[in-house]
Amino acid sequence: MGARLDNRHGRSGVIATPHGEIRTPAFIPVGTQATVKAVLPETIREHGGQAVLANAYHLYLRPGPDIVDEAGGLGAFMNWPGPTFTDSGGFQVMSLGVGFKKVLAMESVGVQNDDVIAKGKERLAKVDDDGVTFKSHLDGSRHRFTPEVSMQIQHHLGADIIFAFDELTTLLNTRAYQERSVQRTHKWAQRCLDEHLLLTQERTHRPRQALFGVIQGAQYEDLRREACRGLRSLTGPDGEGFAGYGIGGALEKHNLGTIVEWCSAELPEDKPRHMLGISEPEDVFVAVENGADTFDCVNPSRVARNAAVYTLDGRYNVDTSRYRRDFTPIDPECDCYTCANYTKAYLHHLFKAKEMLASTLCTIHNERFTIRLVDDIRASIDGDYFDEFKEQTLGRWRPRRK
Repeated sequence: MGARLDNRHGRSGVIATPHGEIRTPAFIPVGTQATVKAVLPETIREHGGQAVLANAYHLYLRPGPDIVDEAGGLGAFMNWPGPTFTDSGGFQVMSLGVGFKKVLAMESVGVQNDDVIAKGKERLAKVDDDGVTFKSHLDGSRHRFTPEVSMQIQHHLGADIIFAFDELTTLLNTRAYQERSVQRTHKWAQRCLDEHLLLTQERTHRPRQALFGVIQGAQYEDLRREACRGLRSLTGPDGEGFAGYGIGGALEKHNLGTIVEWCSAELPEDKPRHMLGISEPEDVFVAVENGADTFDCVNPSRVARNAAVYTLDGRYNVDTSRYRRDFTPIDPECDCYTCANYTKAYLHHLFKAKEMLASTLCTIHNERFTIRLVDDIRASIDGDYFDEFKEQTLGRWRPRRK
């Protein structure tokens, strides 16, 4: 354990894995299909990435977990030497299954409906107490995930840190459904622990994997705390519980810090806490302050492919006309490869010409920006100047965001 924020759950520390240590807080770039889109794994490493996260659902459908296993596991398959994460597939099964792609949280439309589905979409996923039956978004073929199947897939993928299979709900689901979902996820978590131990005992030729439980409960304090206490009480046949915890599920942006604080207050101090799916600077500061240790999000690379780039003074789109003759870097304060070698005018040209290099250069910048921001937050915790750093950073970020 490293330093700790006064009277708060925020902290710095180290997560040890078979492929190296992760110094926390840390941002974990998302390589959904065993690649951070548009950039080399070596580039992510050179720009400070400590670990990457891939997606069990997508790698199950293509190329298949057996192929990744035959290659020597996720890291060997994608030529990434450091620590790796895989999520359970639960988020994608649910979000793609109701047509929402990657957007299920951070806002509420003021109504509740347990049969929620995106407008004009077909329901592709059906949940029952044993698991989820779903259609592939690629070809419509039918598949079924259970806790045991998710563990089998993730063991074949071979990531250092894996997540228990959970049911992702939305802000539209009713309180009664959220209650049932927390209970269902709790039962699935026990099945994951049991299957995880069996697979660990069978697969001694592979490095031991750490299993994290996932906390649901939407925006209800009692459900979030109940979920935390429930997961913390579970053990496998060997008497071992979860190695860490993921904080997931539906939440509104303004409640992020409160929900993380509820969970941190209930979870054991000696286990890491991973926040699923955030990367915006204000969200990262709030989550760290309230106890999150690591984060993953597709946003830095996704928005880069649409010409959006980050600076400490806010986010802007480099393909707009004002940058056509701007021969300065994206951010003169940035130390990334793109800012050292290319101008906004050149990036503007690449996007207008629809050149693939545009996505590569902007993704390099956005990933470095996010990694560096969290590294600087960690340094501010260790140096006992977090509050000053937060105020200074967000004081610059907010005006441009508005």
